[in-house]
Amino acid sequence: MPLCNNKVADDGTSAQPLQEGKALVDSLIKVVACYRHLASCVGGCTDNSSLRRDLQQTRERAQTLALSCRNHLTARLRDKTLAEAERKETELLWVAFSSCLELLHADMCKVFTMVKHFSLANNSAMVQTGIQGGTTEVAARALSLPDLQGAGDGSQTSSMEGQEQSQLEQEIAQVDRTLEDMELKVNVLRWSVEALGPQYADPVSTDSASLALLSIDEEAAQGFCRRSQMFAVMMLCGVAIFAMVLSVCVVFLV
Repeated sequence: MPLCNNKVADDGTSAQPLQEGKALVDSLIKVVACYRHLASCVGGCTDNSSLRRDLQQTRERAQTLALSCRNHLTARLRDKTLAEAERKETELLWVAFSSCLELLHADMCKVFTMVKHFSLANNSAMVQTGIQGGTTEVAARALSLPDLQGAGDGSQTSSMEGQEQSQLEQEIAQVDRTLEDMELKVNVLRWSVEALGPQYADPVSTDSASLALLSIDEEAAQGFCRRSQMFAVMMLCGVAIFAMVLSVCVVFLV
């Protein structure tokens, strides 16, 4: 399902809650992560018609979520009455969304290239990676579906693969245009967005824990110093004994 470049009104205000945007972005991240996992199996011993179908369904779901995320976040960022705190949160979501869409675009390009080199009509060309099991369950969890049922007998001809390649190429071009269109609609500089939230906070540590770590480090350092000193003393003693033996031998030989 290709993305549509639907324009968002400039004078409208966004009444949708911030939590809805977070839920949309989280769902997109999960689906894109699933697509990346499925894309890594293309050309391997688990590559089959079921995997190609799962890739297509996951890609369609990702593009549907991307369209919803774009419309939702664009409307909020264009809202002039949006509070400063909510705007910062929305900018964080926008950065996460755009980065996620770029990963999806990269994985789609990867699948497009791999499928050209690994055809299902020639199973002998597949790389024996040793991976076992199917990918349908992974895709079903990412798409929040109880199961994914394939249509037909599961076989693919060269003409069908060619049609899928052509469709995938069109979807890649559409995602590329969407990324460019996003930069024109919303001017959010990624390097200017500061990461916030508990997931980015510094790890909490108490004074007692810090003192315990320092004491452990000091004990380890002292133990290392003692071992180094003992080794140095043993080396000096060995050199001294060797010198004495050598001088005695010289005396007796003369």
